[in-house]
Amino acid sequence: MALDWVTAWREEHPWILAGLPLGGLLVGLLYHYWGRSVEAGNNLLLEEIHAPRAVLPLRMVPLVLVGTLLTHLFGGSAGREGTAVQMGGALADQLTRWFRLHRRDRTLLLIAGISAGFASVFGTPLAGAVFGLEVFLLGRLRYDAILPSFLAAACADWVTRAWGVGHTAYPVLLAPPGFSLLSLGSAAAAGLAFGLTARLFAGTTHRISAFFKHWLPFAPLRPVLGGVVVVLLVWGLGATDYIGLGVPVIVRAFAEPLPSYAFALKILLTALTLGAGFKGGEVTPLFFIGAALGNALAPLLPLPMPLLAGMGFVAVFAGAANTPLACILMGLELFGQQGGLYIALACVVSYLFSGHRGIYGAQQVGQSKHGLWARHQGRRLRDLR
Repeated sequence: MALDWVTAWREEHPWILAGLPLGGLLVGLLYHYWGRSVEAGNNLLLEEIHAPRAVLPLRMVPLVLVGTLLTHLFGGSAGREGTAVQMGGALADQLTRWFRLHRRDRTLLLIAGISAGFASVFGTPLAGAVFGLEVFLLGRLRYDAILPSFLAAACADWVTRAWGVGHTAYPVLLAPPGFSLLSLGSAAAAGLAFGLTARLFAGTTHRISAFFKHWLPFAPLRPVLGGVVVVLLVWGLGATDYIGLGVPVIVRAFAEPLPSYAFALKILLTALTLGAGFKGGEVTPLFFIGAALGNALAPLLPLPMPLLAGMGFVAVFAGAANTPLACILMGLELFGQQGGLYIALACVVSYLFSGHRGIYGAQQVGQSKHGLWARHQGRRLRDLR
């Protein structure tokens, strides 16, 4: 609700975009002086699941919330999943100290907190539960956390809805009228494009982040420079369609043709925003990128434009986060089951073709995607770049 408010205020006062470098300085200073221990964000949660060390500081919650709101208020291109997941994980982890829980139980709490945050912010409890089970270990699920994850996701979604917090309504997707090898082959081809795009997004974000870290050792200056570049690009475009969450454009992708380059602009602006050190998530921008890419593929593939947009919506995310099962469930929860086979095929192919790359560098390879990459098992994605 806070993100909706700051987004509406920014759209009513477009001059605030000029303050993005100032907003970046505020975010940078907040984390430099008070948040160095939680700066890694989602990756910190994954590291604590793999090798528990210390309870997450409670200040992670207000820092990521304020940082995300500042990013969106001034016009950065970011999402909300990272914020929700970090808040969910950090809040859940406080129970470790209060109840003096065993290390094993702390790991389950962190997984449940991730599931709860994801489920509540998108209104997808099934996808949220499986996301928490799937995200930290590529190719494997943590079965002992199934019950905590599903309970946490269901309760979080119920609480959110009980408070009257709404979620974006997307159209129910229909499968192509003629089920054929051509339609399935087209879905697989789209999945390949989605997977390569997911890999491109992850690689671009990581490279921009490395560039800023190399040339600007003083962290608070990174989002300042990144903010200047984003502002100049947006002014050059003459449109604000590609900043913020971009939900209106995502909705349009199901109903009308978008510029064929829309997905590429969102990749660039989001990679600059997050790579420079602004706060927020990657997932909603990935929804935008996928839906816009599916929209652009409609003239090339014999599948309905809304179906391609819905496939891209979840499949690019599946490839970038390496969570195909959660994304299949999200597609079914958001778009209905009639296009489920095409959504599932696109997610699986995207997952395979994104390779051992992803937006979460702390993910470990539990089961390689192909036997040729078996030597990667047990290693973190950031060590494979």
